[in-house]
Amino acid sequence: MDWLELHIDTTHTGLEPVETMLSALGIDGVVIDDETEFHDFLESNRQYWDYVDENLEASMHGKSRVTFYLPADETGFAQMGEVRLALEDLKARRSDCGTLLLSLENLRDEDWENNWKQYYKPMEIGQRLLVIPQWEQVDPGQRVPLILDPGLTFGTGSHATTRLCLTALEKTVARGDRVLDLGCGSGILSIAALRLGASQALAVDIDDKCLDVAYENAALNGIGKDRYTVRVGDVLSDGSLRRELEGSYDIVVANIVADVIIALAPLVPSMLRPGGTFLCSGIIDDRAEEVRAALEAAGWTVLETQSADGWFAYTCRR
Repeated sequence: MDWLELHIDTTHTGLEPVETMLSALGIDGVVIDDETEFHDFLESNRQYWDYVDENLEASMHGKSRVTFYLPADETGFAQMGEVRLALEDLKARRSDCGTLLLSLENLRDEDWENNWKQYYKPMEIGQRLLVIPQWEQVDPGQRVPLILDPGLTFGTGSHATTRLCLTALEKTVARGDRVLDLGCGSGILSIAALRLGASQALAVDIDDKCLDVAYENAALNGIGKDRYTVRVGDVLSDGSLRRELEGSYDIVVANIVADVIIALAPLVPSMLRPGGTFLCSGIIDDRAEEVRAALEAAGWTVLETQSADGWFAYTCRR
């Protein structure tokens, strides 16, 4: 398949509004190139390299760019038109987002997959986890290694929403737990739960690419289909799938978007054992209170709130 690689040039301040705008259009798998975040990344992970290529540093100078990918077909071009209109609206409403210039390139699957690997390095998350890209060789020391190749799916551990979920999982999961991962992407959350002691996990996503990617990532971590199951489907619209998921999971985790979490809030209790935990993330800050109110209206008690980089995550029980 051919893909459209699109770039939106903005400012550091404009990154969040642009991400939110794209998310509202159903575009969540974005790559951020930002000088400020780049230097923060270098400082946080300095132990993993001896030097940084000067040309790479020069290429990041003054850059704040959001890159995303659409299929090079009628659907992709229609979405691109929606993005153009949304950018015009954003530019009219905000004066701090820079040029908001939209540019386009064509590329194939293999280029999509390899394009961002230069920026993806091992990451310490929480107190125990070390997320390691498949192509890196690192001694995890005392940490639990989680080996990952995200492929064409969302979920590398670098985004704040994924880090928040991983941190919450680390605090919550107990040996022998059964975990349900809704919107699994690369499988990072459910596989992490298994690496942290869960006995069984089931992962679900609407994107069929996630099926192979999540199974491959599980295999990288020595996890077989006897403990890990991946399904493709939409929990919100597919009643038969929902009925299949009803049962006694100890933890349900959903790192998606605010609207989906609101819709899931009354459905998740049927999937949990009494006293089970619902971990939800992917909630932009200006919708955090709205999501919390919807959770509480559905009978959830928010036990813990975490936030990072303008995103929120809730740990809930009924």
